[in-house]
Amino acid sequence: MSLPAQQTKTQRVTQAAAYGGIGQIDRRPLPPDVRKKRFLLSVAKHAGIIAVAAMFVAPFIFVVLTAVMTTDQAVTPSFWPRPFVWHNYVEVFHRIPLLQYTYNTAEIGILSTVGIVLSCVPVAYALSRMRWKGRQFSFVLILATIMLPIQVTIVPLYVLWVRFGQIGHLTPLILPSFLGDAFSIFLLRQFFLTIPDELSDAARVDGASEFQIMMRVIVPLAKPAIAAVALFNFLYNWNDLFAPLLFLGENQKLWTLTIALTEFQQRHGTEWNLTMAASVLFMLPVIILFLLAQRVFVEGVTLTGVKG
Repeated sequence: MSLPAQQTKTQRVTQAAAYGGIGQIDRRPLPPDVRKKRFLLSVAKHAGIIAVAAMFVAPFIFVVLTAVMTTDQAVTPSFWPRPFVWHNYVEVFHRIPLLQYTYNTAEIGILSTVGIVLSCVPVAYALSRMRWKGRQFSFVLILATIMLPIQVTIVPLYVLWVRFGQIGHLTPLILPSFLGDAFSIFLLRQFFLTIPDELSDAARVDGASEFQIMMRVIVPLAKPAIAAVALFNFLYNWNDLFAPLLFLGENQKLWTLTIALTEFQQRHGTEWNLTMAASVLFMLPVIILFLLAQRVFVEGVTLTGVKG
């Protein structure tokens, strides 16, 4: 068959398919009972998801609505504010130096996050990409520290910082982050293992050192995992109450938001509207941060190091 004749036949088949002729796939319609069953299953599934989501969102909605109620209405079963008292948020700033406490908390969170990233990335690289004697034993030893409860190590740590004269300072809350964290090392190591060895071998052939391979090959591919570790650590330091309460002592100038919120609740426990307003202000930066970093956070936990 000549080429023009073949093209003509192809055009005829295409035209016939376009007009419902040859090439059109006829699908048998589903029986009514099957369609009804699928519809009911879909409705039940979405109803269950909506119910679970409502259970998680309901407490937050309650806090937000209570924060804009009057003092008398906040202790009643009323759910909807009448009227909306937005001045409660301004009153919180008048009662406590919230901006100072926010600055202290952010300083601890940011510096601790920097310390965790700088200290954990080289350790995770050595445990995942380098071959050396005792590597597996060192990794198991690092993981074993996760099983130690804080109650076991807090007493010697407190005595140590007392001898260094750092009680009432931010040093005990920041400096340990520059010595690494077992969970962060584990998470980064598992991500580094998913990066193909061929990339590192090619860099070694080109004469790159281990440090250059880590900085120019591994770290760029592991940005989602590093971002997830940074977010985990920042949220932990933002919500931590035990360590700041223990190490900062009576130095109110260095109090964090968690200590300030606890103290505010003790002093104004009967004014639930102000307490809820303070809670909303405490949660707001974390919510904004998570919404901005949600995509990279999910990638760091779920994706591998293979980039298409």
